[in-house]
Amino acid sequence: MDDMGSRFLSLADVQEMLNISAAQAYSLVRSGELPAIQVGPKKVWRVEAAKLEEYIEQQYSRTRERIASGEL
Repeated sequence: MDDMGSRFLSLADVQEMLNISAAQAYSLVRSGELPAIQVGPKKVWRVEAAKLEEYIEQQYSRTRERIASGEL
């Protein structure tokens, strides 16, 4: 895969990587929680791999905070 092909992920890729439903992946994008862009004439969603990694790191951080506060 070339650099551009590996730079961006489809929502199906995101769904598989996070083990979530298609609806959950779309919800993350629509809410702005997971930054994404629409490309091409069909306006398909693409998530930059680096943005997905940032999102995952944020979730780890939030989880640690919730554990430390006794919420979890």
